[in-house]
Amino acid sequence: MNKSQRKKIEKIVEGVLFSSSTVTSITVIFIIIFLFNEGIGLFRSKPIEVGYFMAVNKDNPVKQLSPSDIDLIFNQDITNWSKLGGKNDSIILFTYNNITSYISEDSLGANQEYLPAQMNKFISSTSGVIAFFPESFKPKNLIATVLPIKNVKISEFLMGKNWYPTNQPAAQLGILPLILGTLWVSFGAILIALPLGLATAIYLAEVADKRLRNILKPLIELLAGIPSVVYGFFGLVVIVPLVQKTFGLAVGETALVGSIILGIMALPTIITITEDAILTTPQSQKEASLALGASRWQTMVRVIIPYSKSGIAAAIILGIGRAVGETMAVLMVTGNASVIPHSFLQPVRTIPATIAAELGEAPVGGLHFKALFALGIVLFIITFGINLAVEIIKSRTRRA
Repeated sequence: MNKSQRKKIEKIVEGVLFSSSTVTSITVIFIIIFLFNEGIGLFRSKPIEVGYFMAVNKDNPVKQLSPSDIDLIFNQDITNWSKLGGKNDSIILFTYNNITSYISEDSLGANQEYLPAQMNKFISSTSGVIAFFPESFKPKNLIATVLPIKNVKISEFLMGKNWYPTNQPAAQLGILPLILGTLWVSFGAILIALPLGLATAIYLAEVADKRLRNILKPLIELLAGIPSVVYGFFGLVVIVPLVQKTFGLAVGETALVGSIILGIMALPTIITITEDAILTTPQSQKEASLALGASRWQTMVRVIIPYSKSGIAAAIILGIGRAVGETMAVLMVTGNASVIPHSFLQPVRTIPATIAAELGEAPVGGLHFKALFALGIVLFIITFGINLAVEIIKSRTRRA
């Protein structure tokens, strides 16, 4: 092969590499754009079903209701307007499904052609009524106060405590329990994985002989290749009953089980990166410490670990990233209860598990669909922050 042919081949290889990297980058950018486009659409939507309106009697002083208020009314947890700042008057639910309880079928007409007029008459003459009907039945001269339903707010989405995206007539889209559940399980996983991973990495790098290290290292790295559903099945069959029996719980699917499983799954990442960081400690520093009279363990604690702290920190953060983004194993063992956790012995629900469990049932383009994509944006921001922290730590290590 002459020089000109070699150059042509190099140009072709260079072009293939450039094309593949360009296509990959563009694909990632398009995915991010799609995610944000679908998710941000949530905050341009109202929390009630599209094509419906809600109205009260024109003399009712209550002129606005939040989604949680509407939910309490329609679940009959609130039955008097006085609890919402109105008059001491019973709340009367008036919907398309129960219209015949207040208006006879004959009055509605054979094809319900008189429904709008009868609805108008009933709402205007009943002080405690709250009506929820399709827009197609709305009278042109409606004698009532149509309640303004505001778009979903970012603050209510992030800080709301209730996640009921399919509630009727108004969805409640508070993701605070999901955020806290994700962080709670991830924090527990790191509490479990960090001491085990750090101890194992130190042992492999500084204590174990070469033969034993060559056996243990592949076994540990093999853990990273086990499918997450296998971890989830193991947790469901073995750890869940053990936790339930040990703590005398009604159910064993708890944040603790999720933390244990994620801790095991994070171990290969923490061990591998921490061991690599420890092995970068200059041999001269170890020998100098030993020459000054320090023991082997004193050298590990006072020389090797401080020198490797940036790499260890990166390992911890990447371990957290693995825990935060895990889906299937967490979905199987945490109980999937969207409540704010106060103990590791409570069922919780994480953001990835919520998206995996509900996306298949959400109508494309609907409120629930958009809410799940907005959850994806929150998860993307969390993982992006974790990766950014890793890059910052790596850059500090390089400067050092």
